[in-house]
Amino acid sequence: MIRTEELLLNVGPQHPSTHGVFRIIVKLDGEVIKEATPVMGYLHRGTEKLAESLNYTQIIPYTDRMDYVSAMTNNYVLVHAVETMMGLEVPERAEFLRLIVMELQRVASHLVWWGTYLLDIGAMSPFLYAFRDREMIINLFNELCGARLTYNYMRIGGVKWDAPPGWIDKVKEFIPYMEGKLEEYDRLVSGNEIFLARIRGVGKYDAETAIDYGLSGANLRCTGVNWDLRKNEPYSLYDRFQFDVPTGSVGDCYDRYRIRLAEIAQSLRILRQAIQQFPDEGPTMGKVPRVIRPPAGEVYVRIESPRGEIGCHIVSQGKAEPYRLKFRRPSFVNLGILPKLLEGETMTNLITILGGIDIVVGEVDC
Repeated sequence: MIRTEELLLNVGPQHPSTHGVFRIIVKLDGEVIKEATPVMGYLHRGTEKLAESLNYTQIIPYTDRMDYVSAMTNNYVLVHAVETMMGLEVPERAEFLRLIVMELQRVASHLVWWGTYLLDIGAMSPFLYAFRDREMIINLFNELCGARLTYNYMRIGGVKWDAPPGWIDKVKEFIPYMEGKLEEYDRLVSGNEIFLARIRGVGKYDAETAIDYGLSGANLRCTGVNWDLRKNEPYSLYDRFQFDVPTGSVGDCYDRYRIRLAEIAQSLRILRQAIQQFPDEGPTMGKVPRVIRPPAGEVYVRIESPRGEIGCHIVSQGKAEPYRLKFRRPSFVNLGILPKLLEGETMTNLITILGGIDIVVGEVDC
């Protein structure tokens, strides 16, 4: 038997597969990981503390930066929480626009994950294809709100402004295009023997473990748990649309891969129905006081972001600024299982497992 000395190795915060300034300290015995310790905080900006000195509208741009590939979803969870506290009614046209941009954002976010995940494990072409197709969504967002990454589009009571003429038609044209590209992705990657050898059976856990660790999104559904807040606790207009919740059975990296591609298909299905039902006219902003002052009390709302359940807890004292604000960030919670998954794995599988969890570091550190 060959004796080896234990080695401490830093993975990140500069490593590309950490997708940002995230660090893992791994204790190695040869190639085998004996212990893994996540280190967070390199991107901590104190968003929740800063919010205590900002009025509610001023907080919205900060939500863009929490998850910089899913800004529209983060916009929504904040304004939805405030609207719930105040009992505000959002015009139908505005709610349709919100739902459309959130589902487009889900597709764009999963495309970033798909491209970068394949890049992490050695495939260059999928990254280029994913960003080519994501660019079409980014262009739609740029036309809608004048930004490409941090959109700041939603407002308490509605949206910043209406969609420009012809914008809905462009979304309609994008749907069949993206459906065709999904089939292309499957032919290119999903049956590749090298790819399957890298991810099948890697990073497995069962439903009980997933629930114990508070996992959500694809990280929960890969174990067979059918839980999606758009279905189980509908918000916005999701109760009007027909769509399925993709689930797995094995709970490994391959199941998580298949689920995210299936979620793109279901988002496109939702978008097609939303375009068909989109009202021809109507206001995009409800009746909102000039100064937003939710009544004293507290509220917690949660929605389904591309990475899982994101929640917003607001404590109000009836002032223009929140007394306390706290976000339940799915990336932060999902990372809790990482040390358990990595123990006993090889360094090669570290990259496969970490990428399969799908984290955004801005959401981890907030």
